[in-house]
Amino acid sequence: MKRFALMIATTLALVVAVAVANHHAKPATVVDIAVGSEDFTTLVAAVQAAGLVEVLSGEGPFTVFAPTNDAFAAALEALGITAEQLLADTETLTAILTYHVVPGKVMAADVIAAVLGAEGGVFMAPTVNGAEIEVTMQDGNVLLNGVATVVTTDLEAGNGVVHVIDAVILPPTE
Repeated sequence: MKRFALMIATTLALVVAVAVANHHAKPATVVDIAVGSEDFTTLVAAVQAAGLVEVLSGEGPFTVFAPTNDAFAAALEALGITAEQLLADTETLTAILTYHVVPGKVMAADVIAAVLGAEGGVFMAPTVNGAEIEVTMQDGNVLLNGVATVVTTDLEAGNGVVHVIDAVILPPTE
């Protein structure tokens, strides 16, 4: 009877250990982070419409500056278009989304070090889009192109990292 109780206790401990390990495991991809948050439903819809789910679920690593739903709403209002119009224009949508992705896994400490080490405190970060993002600091906050503030950092995934931003940044037009 004691042996049976010991087996049950050991099995229970193993189940709890696996559950705890799975609970603390980081999401597999940067897409999983977005899908797992109600703050990114517009971003998820945009990534799906642009056909970028498979790419951003790939090996990476990627650093994604992820605008919230409120950031998208403000951008759409400023641009005078609806979400449906943006989602239908896959060329523009893809250009905007890929401008929010930096190749490699760049943690917040790396971003800050790059800005502080850059001439004039301005670091130009290359994006998957091909254009660069101007990264600066103001009052202890990291700013992208002077318009988006990084509000949450270092949401790690198996294929990169996500930093949450409060505005959509638009690639330069030529």
